[in-house]
Amino acid sequence: MTTPAEDLAAWRARITQPRGALNQAARSVQRKINEIIPEKVHVAVTTAMETLTRSILTGADFVSGGPLRERSLEEREARVLSAIAGWKKAAAAEGGVAGAGGFMLAAADFPLLMSFKIKLLFEIAALYGHDAAVLDERLYILHIFQLAFSDAEHRALVLEQMDDWDARRAERPSDLSAFDWRAFQQQYRDHIDLAKLAQMLPVVGAPVGAVVNWRLVDRLGETAMMAYRMRWTAARALGSAG
Repeated sequence: MTTPAEDLAAWRARITQPRGALNQAARSVQRKINEIIPEKVHVAVTTAMETLTRSILTGADFVSGGPLRERSLEEREARVLSAIAGWKKAAAAEGGVAGAGGFMLAAADFPLLMSFKIKLLFEIAALYGHDAAVLDERLYILHIFQLAFSDAEHRALVLEQMDDWDARRAERPSDLSAFDWRAFQQQYRDHIDLAKLAQMLPVVGAPVGAVVNWRLVDRLGETAMMAYRMRWTAARALGSAG
């Protein structure tokens, strides 16, 4: 039976491993596709992604409750696992319906799935005792999102930015305008493009949509747990040192 600290160390090692040959080939193809796409298209997609994510992040209805206080890590993570399970079921059901509905419904699945993911992250933040209504916490949520849906090189950079997060508050921007939305949308799009395209295929679209959405939310949930466990561990180490 491993400890939370051991699980965290194993997770960090796993997500920062260099890509294998197959992943490198897929990434190379994706980069060539990105180079072919006109710059104005990249700008349009970036703007749309930023607008969508900003609208979700700033929505007051996404804050479902105040931070959970006076609970052990074990109690918090039991609730987090329950929340992840619930959102996986919701996302799978929605993905199955969208996949069965053809191109139009599959396209509509993108913003809805994004809202599911952000809602899950807001809920997890509160369960770990953090206030998702605060801008700095929403920046952390964006970093978690990148950590879940980026290549190994970008994950390493994001992870470095997340280390000692609470002690480095003064280093961060005071608004979302300084955030790198271009990298955010490209990394996310590159990770879900092929899977979500398969959701638009006839006959197989429904089961593919359900499985893809389930796995995407599952990955995000695990990433969020480990990201908040990092902060929990760092806060307790700082308290012990003080």
